[in-house]
Amino acid sequence: MAQDQKLIDKGPFAVAILAAIAVAFAVLGVTLTSYMKGPDIREDAELRASIEDRIRPFGRIKLPGEELAAGELQVDEMPQVEPVATLLTGPQVYNEACIVCHGTGIGGAPTLEDGATWEPRIAQGMDTLYLHALEGYTGAAGYMPPKGARLDLSDQEISDAVDYMLSQVTN
Repeated sequence: MAQDQKLIDKGPFAVAILAAIAVAFAVLGVTLTSYMKGPDIREDAELRASIEDRIRPFGRIKLPGEELAAGELQVDEMPQVEPVATLLTGPQVYNEACIVCHGTGIGGAPTLEDGATWEPRIAQGMDTLYLHALEGYTGAAGYMPPKGARLDLSDQEISDAVDYMLSQVTN
């Protein structure tokens, strides 16, 4: 109990010391702030011009109906770049388009593993195979849409895909 009484007796003294330290820090902060204050941008024209020059935009968009100021450059239109057309290879066309039907046999499409189904088609000749692949074909075995329903592919890409499939047919 005696120790508790000592703490109670010294409590107001400790609080007074902490309050004095807090007041000292507040006075120090106010004093240092007044010494560290930088130049007032509103009063210094040279400083203001320097800052405005650094943050000035490097270009501007002319809205319809606005006049160009003297000396401003004008770009009429952005040049349009023609896309580069690249042909897909036979394996790429097969993997992107043909595999949907010829990989599983959908719609009567011969698969690459079934050489016997390909034999009567190959016997008709390459020109007929290309024609059916390009223009489509409806027969007793099923339906082949024109260009395998990928009308964005070129005739050469379809022909390359036919050549690739024939090279992969297993007998």
